[in-house]
Amino acid sequence: MPRKSRIDAEGAINHVIARGINKEDIFSDDADYKSFLNRLGVVLMDTKTACYAWALLPNHFHLLLRTGNTPVSMIMRRLLTGYAVNYNHRHKRSGHLFQNRYKSVLCQEEPYLKELVRYIHLNPLRGGIISDYRSLGRYSYCGHGVILGFLKNDWQDTDYIINLFDSSKRPSRRGYSDFVRKAVNQGSRPELTGGGLLRSQGGWTGVKALRKSGEYQKGDERILGDSDFVTSVLSDANESMDRKYQLKAKGYNLKDLIERVAEVTGITSEDIIRSGRRRKTSAARDLLCYWATEYLGVKQRELSELLNVTQSAISMSTVRGRLHAEELKLNFGT
Repeated sequence: MPRKSRIDAEGAINHVIARGINKEDIFSDDADYKSFLNRLGVVLMDTKTACYAWALLPNHFHLLLRTGNTPVSMIMRRLLTGYAVNYNHRHKRSGHLFQNRYKSVLCQEEPYLKELVRYIHLNPLRGGIISDYRSLGRYSYCGHGVILGFLKNDWQDTDYIINLFDSSKRPSRRGYSDFVRKAVNQGSRPELTGGGLLRSQGGWTGVKALRKSGEYQKGDERILGDSDFVTSVLSDANESMDRKYQLKAKGYNLKDLIERVAEVTGITSEDIIRSGRRRKTSAARDLLCYWATEYLGVKQRELSELLNVTQSAISMSTVRGRLHAEELKLNFGT
């Protein structure tokens, strides 16, 4: 059975998990951890993506993100590709570093946000990386200490989380710490690492209770939330998919799109495709990358070959194109 495509929704909370290929380490020393965090910070700040929780372990990591205008898929492509290239170069290795497909679960904010923050931040303790709860606050590769004020981080949104516990900083941090400490002995919580009806209801007991009550619930393994939330997310996702299908059904292709970008920007189609560093040409190419992926579902590999740049460059160009289109209120169809 083919895997379902990921769901991206603006303003949504996503629990992202990425693991090393064959369960191998993706962080071999402190330099790797710091390299990853520096890259993560740049990507999140560039894309205006909020990060509420994160934890790095030797062979995998967790992120809890709220997306802005940039989809999680673009954020992760830019993050993972850049880091893998750097890691392979430092350690003189080749080939894939991460499993082919990272995991991203779109989560309903209530009641899951606080639970997810707690679960993610307890990972280093649960995994035996640090010995006790007190040490967790000083662990440099987890967002827990940042929320408590022991560590500093410019790109982690701590205020949003501590305000969930109290309006004043000191009591809120104490409330957060007490909340996390209570779950130290909870162990693994599979309901927080995926979606679907089973996880959304907390296990088979919850599902059986629904069946007995005669209540219908819709589930999807890509989404952690109740039936109304799942239905709403899938409805929005289908609208996006329908738009791409309708444009293709009308015969729109990449050539038409290039001509549309040329019309909007005043740059000739030939100049858009031809490599160059002029500002107007670069902006036109950015817009092309964004519209091609957003409206026609063109693969980055195809754009990479067309524009003679790397797929990483296409990813960054797509982000810039989205911002450019929104700033100037440009639309493919107008």
